[in-house]
Amino acid sequence: MDGPGPLGDFLQARRARLRPEDVGLRDLGPRRRVAGLRREEIAQLAGVSVSYYSRLEQGLSRGASAEVLDAIARALLLDDHEREHLDRLASAARHTPRVRRPRPEKVTDETRDLLRAVDGVPAMVLGRRTDVLAWNAVGHALLAGHLDALSPDDPARRPNTSRMLFLDPHSRELYADWKRKARAVVGNLRVAVGKYPEDPQLAELIGELTMKSPEFVALWGDHRVTPCDAASYELHHPVVGTVTVTQQTLSIARAPAQTLIVCTTPAGSPSEEALALLRQASVPGYPIRPAPTAARTRPDSEYVK
Repeated sequence: MDGPGPLGDFLQARRARLRPEDVGLRDLGPRRRVAGLRREEIAQLAGVSVSYYSRLEQGLSRGASAEVLDAIARALLLDDHEREHLDRLASAARHTPRVRRPRPEKVTDETRDLLRAVDGVPAMVLGRRTDVLAWNAVGHALLAGHLDALSPDDPARRPNTSRMLFLDPHSRELYADWKRKARAVVGNLRVAVGKYPEDPQLAELIGELTMKSPEFVALWGDHRVTPCDAASYELHHPVVGTVTVTQQTLSIARAPAQTLIVCTTPAGSPSEEALALLRQASVPGYPIRPAPTAARTRPDSEYVK
C-alpha cells in the first residue's frame, strides 16, 4: 500500500485540527513540531494503545472494531457526518475490492418522469461522481447554458459539475461566492469517495482536479466532510442578471447513487421573476407568471427566512 490510505489520511487531518485545549488537555510538553494533537494524545483519549492507533493511522491495521471507532470518533470530536465517513472508510479498509470499471450510469424512465414533473423549476440529475446525467431546459439555461444541451445523453461528453466549478471559467463567474460553493462541492466529493472507494473514474476525477487546480488541492487536503443538502447561492447569470436560488438535493428512491438537484426561489421575489424570464427564453411558448407588481419592489433578502 502506498501511503496510509484514505482512512489514515482522514485520521491525520482530523488530528491536525485539534489543540490540547479543545479536548481538555494541558500542553506542558516541549514545543510541538507538528500541528494539532500527537498520536499518543489521541490514543490516550480513545483508550487504545499508542502502537495500535499509530498502525491504524499508517494504514497497517484494518480491523478496528465499532467500539474502537466510537472511541476514536469521540477523541477527535467528529460530528455526525464525519462519524459516518469514518465508518465507511474503516469498512472499505477491511477488504481490498476487485477494481472494475463501472458501466456508464443511466437515468431510469421513472427518474425522467420526475424531471418532467418539475419542468418549470431548474433541475438536473447527478450521478455518484457529480456527472450531469440529465437536466431540463431551464436547469441547463441557468447553470450551463454555454454547453451543448444534449451533452448529458452521451456518457463520453457528460458535463461534470465538480470539474466545471474548478476548471470552467463560466461556472467560476456564475457563483458570487465561489469559494463557499467550492467548499460544499469538495465536502460532497469526500462523502462520495467514502461511499465508493473502488470507483476508478471517481479517483480519476480527483486526480485530474488535483493536477489542474491548486484551489482544489487546498480544500481537498482539509478533509472536511459536508454533504450538499440545501444551500442558497447568489448567481450572476449572463442573461437575466443576479438571481438568488436555493439548491436542494433530493434522493431518488430507485437510484440511490443518483440525486435530483432543484433550484427554487422565494415566492413573489425578483429572482422568481428572473427565472420566469429565463424559462421563456429557454423554452419558447412557456407561460410567464410574473410576481405581483407590489411584491417585485422588495429585495430577495426579504423573502428568505
